[in-house]
Amino acid sequence: MRNLKLLKSLHCSSVKGIGTPQCITVRSDNGTILIGSSFGFVELNPSSEEIITDVSLTSENFLPEDGSGQVVGIQDVPDQESVCIATATGDVILCNLNTGQLECVGSVDSGIVTMSWSPDQELVLLITGQQTLILMTKDFEPIAEIPIHQEDFGEGKFITVGWGKKETQFHGSEGKQAARQKVTSVQPAMHWDDHRPRVTWRGDGQLFAVSAICPETGSRKVRVWNRELCLQSTSEPVDGLEQALSWKPSGSLIASSQTKPNKHDVVFFEKNGLLHGEFTLPFAKGEVQVRELLWNSDSTVLALWLQDNGKEDIKPNTYVQLWVVGNYHWYLKQSLHFGNEDEKKVLSVMWDPEISYRLHVVCSGWQYLCYDWTWSTYCSGGNGAGGQTDVAVIDGDKVLVTSFDQSVVPPPMCTFHMQFPCAVNHVAFYTDPEKSSDFAVLDADNTLYICRYGIDADKDSNVKAVPGNGYKLLTRMPALEKKCRVQVPSCTTHPLCFRHLTWVADYTFLVVIQEANASQSAVYLMKITVDEQTVHVHEPSVTVNGHIISVSYSAKTKTCALQTANGQIWKYVWEPTPVLDSWKDKLGQDVKFQPPCVQTAIVEINGEESVLGITDRSRLFINNLLVAANITSFAIYDDFLLLTTHSHTCRCMSLRNTSLKDLEADLNGTSNSNDETVRKVERGSRIVTVVPQDTKVILQMPRGNLETVHHRALVLAQIRKWLNSCLYREAFECMRKLRINLNLLYDHNPQAFLDNVDLFVRQIDSVNYINLFLTEIKEEDVTTTMYPTHSASSVPSAQKSGAKKVDIICDVMRAAMEKLNPQKYCLSILTSYVRKTAPELETALQKVHELRESPPSPDAVSAEEALKYLLFLVDVNELYDHSLGTYDFDLVIMVAEKSQKDPKEYLPFLNKLKKMETNYQRYTIDKHLKRYKKALEHLSKCGPEHFIEFLNFVKDQNLYTEALKLHPVGSSEYKAINDVYGEHLYSRQHFEQAGLAFARCGSLEKALDAFVACSSWQHIVSIASQLKYSEDKMAALARSVSGKLREQRKYESAAVLLEQYAKDYEEAIILLIEGGLWEDCLRLVRYIASCL
Repeated sequence: MRNLKLLKSLHCSSVKGIGTPQCITVRSDNGTILIGSSFGFVELNPSSEEIITDVSLTSENFLPEDGSGQVVGIQDVPDQESVCIATATGDVILCNLNTGQLECVGSVDSGIVTMSWSPDQELVLLITGQQTLILMTKDFEPIAEIPIHQEDFGEGKFITVGWGKKETQFHGSEGKQAARQKVTSVQPAMHWDDHRPRVTWRGDGQLFAVSAICPETGSRKVRVWNRELCLQSTSEPVDGLEQALSWKPSGSLIASSQTKPNKHDVVFFEKNGLLHGEFTLPFAKGEVQVRELLWNSDSTVLALWLQDNGKEDIKPNTYVQLWVVGNYHWYLKQSLHFGNEDEKKVLSVMWDPEISYRLHVVCSGWQYLCYDWTWSTYCSGGNGAGGQTDVAVIDGDKVLVTSFDQSVVPPPMCTFHMQFPCAVNHVAFYTDPEKSSDFAVLDADNTLYICRYGIDADKDSNVKAVPGNGYKLLTRMPALEKKCRVQVPSCTTHPLCFRHLTWVADYTFLVVIQEANASQSAVYLMKITVDEQTVHVHEPSVTVNGHIISVSYSAKTKTCALQTANGQIWKYVWEPTPVLDSWKDKLGQDVKFQPPCVQTAIVEINGEESVLGITDRSRLFINNLLVAANITSFAIYDDFLLLTTHSHTCRCMSLRNTSLKDLEADLNGTSNSNDETVRKVERGSRIVTVVPQDTKVILQMPRGNLETVHHRALVLAQIRKWLNSCLYREAFECMRKLRINLNLLYDHNPQAFLDNVDLFVRQIDSVNYINLFLTEIKEEDVTTTMYPTHSASSVPSAQKSGAKKVDIICDVMRAAMEKLNPQKYCLSILTSYVRKTAPELETALQKVHELRESPPSPDAVSAEEALKYLLFLVDVNELYDHSLGTYDFDLVIMVAEKSQKDPKEYLPFLNKLKKMETNYQRYTIDKHLKRYKKALEHLSKCGPEHFIEFLNFVKDQNLYTEALKLHPVGSSEYKAINDVYGEHLYSRQHFEQAGLAFARCGSLEKALDAFVACSSWQHIVSIASQLKYSEDKMAALARSVSGKLREQRKYESAAVLLEQYAKDYEEAIILLIEGGLWEDCLRLVRYIASCL
């Protein structure tokens, strides 16, 4: 889904050498260009437009002075700071670029037609006029010499043992004649073929291929050789094979071109000489000549140098096309039309060996052109509801448009495509968020097309939208609204003079043009009127020193960020008056990316407008800060920055309430398992686009296929927006589809949910969905565990004091459903009973019982359906027990019949129960269900004849307190219960409570023994008084208890007993002295003295 976008172009035509340019090479160490001509060579500095070195080869008689000489090869040799030149007359010359000294290092009598150096510059290959190969070292020491044309296939000849030979096959009605091998006839090379051999090296320099005219057939044949000049393979006979030849640096394929009976193809050979794939050029047979094919250094772009076939009185046009492949489809991404003027005729094309996407072109009029490309995705950028999520892909004269909000269509297919008369070079989507799917197209002839949605298509227009192959179009399509020719300034007539086309307002565009001064770029503001057919671009809006390599525009602030080749960022405001100033960060420093970035964007981080950029080395900058160094792609959506990394993750960072330092720390730190900002993706994934008003992130894999992911951070952000707007239906469906825990519906804002529970039920409007929600709720607060948020606007969880979350939700949901439509939501109401922390199964079963007793309308839920649903929610045995607890035997049988229970197990038991008296029956049921308190209550109503069983049951289940509540105080049953209760407490050594129980039932002796055991002297005196103890017996009891109290160091109580009940004052005084109770001791002494 990516396109080749022009970063910058360099046009140098002010300096001209002598003669006609013939070949070029690049000096990578200083960026100069070496151009060989019919008189010698020059070294050109494109930046300053100066000729640094001008060396004539005529003075040493290497080339004739009349200009008829030919330089067949030129190569920079950086190790020796020299340039190697080969002439057609057979001389190999080495020129020192520092001193200009020429040295002839070799000569071939038969002449040289081709010179080619290996990629590692360790070997040099010469092809002589006698069609021989001479392989030498970089020091020009011969290694081997061998004729090009060999009878043998090569060392890689196929071996066969005869299996499956054509002669042994069955040919049916064709007969045995079909078994005979047919001789493949090939026609001689095309009439325009220059008959010169072509040489191309594999990227590692281990193999090279040679295309040469076969002397026997006159057609071309490709042979593959190794570094020792041993033939490896020979191509199969290919009719119509042409002169162009280029080996893909990665080593997989050798590209050439072939004229076929009805089309013109670029074909690919494997290193074994067999054909392997092709693609068809957008020209008719015989319309163009393929002069050369060139792969760039990373094997991603194939350049074609084309020329029209000559016609009488018509000069041929020349073109350079850039092709890329994805998902086994070849796309024409850029087409440079050089016209048919003599001075603009292309004479040499080459890719830069160091900078993968830099293309060098030299024309016959000594015009030098340099184009720097980068990958870019053309996608609509608005978040408004009025636009679609469209991504445009350039494919020659078509723009393939995919609307991702409708469907994800895998390339090379598309939702629809727009057909144009000429090859397209650039697409610009409208920056207005409400009309972001409208787009403008600039073609190779500088014609601008404006395409909009919502208008009627002109039937006579040659620009039409066509649905994608195999798809029935359900989405709307744009139509051509305006077409106009852009008239370029006279100083910028070279191909692709416009770059960075930006649609900023209705019929208003920004475009960058390289000025005649190579060190300046101009930003032009194009305003197009409705009736205007030609737009004249004359006066620039602003001029910037340096090459503008990127333009970013913010529709919100109407601000442009311009980046020059040195990384400097400029702020450009185009209305009302154009203003250009350096972009400054919040510290007042100029923003400058080091190194420059190939993709930039304007973002708002915590309310501050900043510039974000990514370099071709995966370094991410925000203003002057290097944020991360492993970023492969990025996209900005709403308040989020989405990134893919070399560690095969997709990060989604919030730009609200954050800082650059926080972003840097998050991107370079380790993430935990619950970090919603991180998601694993496939190796090599890149972001294509993010669908607005949705959660879809479209990723493209290296092989070209698409994948859709729903990033957790985007999903949660969208869900939170829906919940804040009370759009529960949208939130619920998204959460269900993407498996987000439904507890978030409540936990996000509990009070809002409780206030709008009626609205929630009405919006969901589905029994199944409500049941799903109720069954998933749990006490956990997912906003603090599964989906924590650091947003300052997040609502803290809150719930009623002492109430559990699950119970609250079940109760309010049930109330809302019973109010709205109890019959419709019957199953959901049952779910609300079952899902409580203490399941109210009896109530749920009672609801089922009511349905059975009073059937609702025929279309409502029946008792059978309700019971079947309850059995789905609850274990059948548990439900059986709870149904038994309702004492409704019909309901019990209904439940039992739905279970797997054997009737022999439960029917005898139920029949036995039916024969019992009601209270005793319920006692038996509750005892069976271990509901002992209820069983005790029913047993208490069974009459006096069951009182002994009642007492035994109380003893067995320790239900003394509950039993006392069931009988009136003072009754014989009450006293009997207290008596056994007292014995139980006494056995547990709870003597004081036992004494009280005995006292309540009138067992005073037992009560006295219990109180004596615990030394409770007040109760002892009280009980002894009730037993009418004599003074002597009371005194003896007092002395006994006093001794125990003395041992327990309760001196005051012991003294009171001796004083008041034993009348032993002296012993009482001794105890008070022993306990240090001086006041009481003095009181008792004075009392004794007063009595004497």
